[in-house]
Amino acid sequence: MQLEFHQVDAFSDRPFSGNPAMVYRLDAWLADELMQKIAAEHNLAETAFVVRESAAWHIRWFTPTTEVPLCGHATLASAYVLFEVYKENVERLDFTCKSGPLSVSREGDRLWLDFPSIVPSAIGVTLDVERALGVEAVDVLGSNELFVVLESEQAVLDCKPDMVALAKLPWLGAIVTARGNQHDFVSRYFAPAIGINEDPVTGSTHCSLIPYWSKRLGKSSLTACQRSARGGELFCRLEGDRVKIGGNATLVASGTLILG
Repeated sequence: MQLEFHQVDAFSDRPFSGNPAMVYRLDAWLADELMQKIAAEHNLAETAFVVRESAAWHIRWFTPTTEVPLCGHATLASAYVLFEVYKENVERLDFTCKSGPLSVSREGDRLWLDFPSIVPSAIGVTLDVERALGVEAVDVLGSNELFVVLESEQAVLDCKPDMVALAKLPWLGAIVTARGNQHDFVSRYFAPAIGINEDPVTGSTHCSLIPYWSKRLGKSSLTACQRSARGGELFCRLEGDRVKIGGNATLVASGTLILG
């Protein structure tokens, strides 16, 4: 069996920036165990698999160690591959997944993710959180992710988590965020519990970041930057109980996986 794959740098208009994801468009689902092995073989933050099911595309995402319920950058990458490689002649692609319906639309060169808004709840600052992240927190909230507000963009840049301690906390991962200098807000995302010490650019964390900063700043359209080493810029809109996350994507590699 031979399977085509395509590697895309999401949230970037050039190679070697943004967040890389591997994309497979399948005719039918592979065994879960095989998809997990493929994701481990590529060893990227996420590998996405898509299968057309009636009018929508069913999408699943795997890290090198586990399947995850939602992934923004690999959804953006998948849409880019369907639009640009497989020439899907539509302006909007609809996806179904474990987290509900998603869509990606084209506006010029930019792709827009339509994801559910996730409003984090107040938790309060705790010593365990501050020790794991090595920070002084201004505020601590949570949903499925730990959400930690810091004093400044420099504090976000200086954050050096204890990955072992962080992996023991009861969340998928940890978002650290602050007001930006050139952007409305900046963030970083650490998820050692699911095999990703730091994710370069994370679409799904902006499901929480957008409603939080929209309320804090009193505006529904925002610019964001994820301040990882690779970095990436995101364009954000809050629309009721949905968030729109805009970005560019760049195809960097295509090939064939040979399975026997």
